[in-house]
Amino acid sequence: MGRKKKDTRYFTEQTEAAIIAYNKSEDNRERNKLYTEHIHYSFYKLSENVLNTWGFTYFDDDKEDIKHEVVSFLLEKIHKFEEGKGKAFSYFTIAARNYLILNNNSNYKRFKATSQLSAMPVSWDLENDFKQEAHNDEFKTFNIRMLQYWDLNLNKEFTKKRDIQIADAVLELFRRAEYIENFNKKSLYLLVREMTGYKTHYITKVVSKMKETQMKLYYQFLDEGDITQESKDPFWKRAITRWEY
Repeated sequence: MGRKKKDTRYFTEQTEAAIIAYNKSEDNRERNKLYTEHIHYSFYKLSENVLNTWGFTYFDDDKEDIKHEVVSFLLEKIHKFEEGKGKAFSYFTIAARNYLILNNNSNYKRFKATSQLSAMPVSWDLENDFKQEAHNDEFKTFNIRMLQYWDLNLNKEFTKKRDIQIADAVLELFRRAEYIENFNKKSLYLLVREMTGYKTHYITKVVSKMKETQMKLYYQFLDEGDITQESKDPFWKRAITRWEY
């Protein structure tokens, strides 16, 4: 793009006339000439000014790439401008601004979701939480009995349909953990969210409660060599006492 003399009137009546002529023409050569000589630079400067004026911050691309994206968008929408229904400058300024707002908001939501995943508490990672080797026979036995406990007591531990669905999804993922590539904290929350459709803070509450129960089950397993498949208050009190001690 050649250098042009700086002019605040980059979008003139001549620009609008060129846009009207562009929309009326059915000759590709004429349209290309009109766009190249009279429209493109105006769209480019309009995009630059809107971007600088509104200060959109949630874009990964550099400003030059964003400006070209906006120019492409304006060209896609050029046929929607109707002669006699307002100024072309106002129409395309609003179009550019709305395009940038929409994409900025979308990028912000992705940024926020990524930040939430990064800030999540430690996942229900049995190997780390209980300091056992994944291939240890004792650990495998505990894992089997633990899953059996949840199968029998899930509806007792959780009463809300939402929480039961989340807990069930967590358990299903742990049954399949060895088949899931890069199974970790982020993938656990992300997969549960995709499976259930529930928001992260609901998942976090359920996982936190499940971790508490996990610790109690684990200490019972250490004490008795097995897990009682029905919840009993005396056991919980013993487990809590030992955990706090």
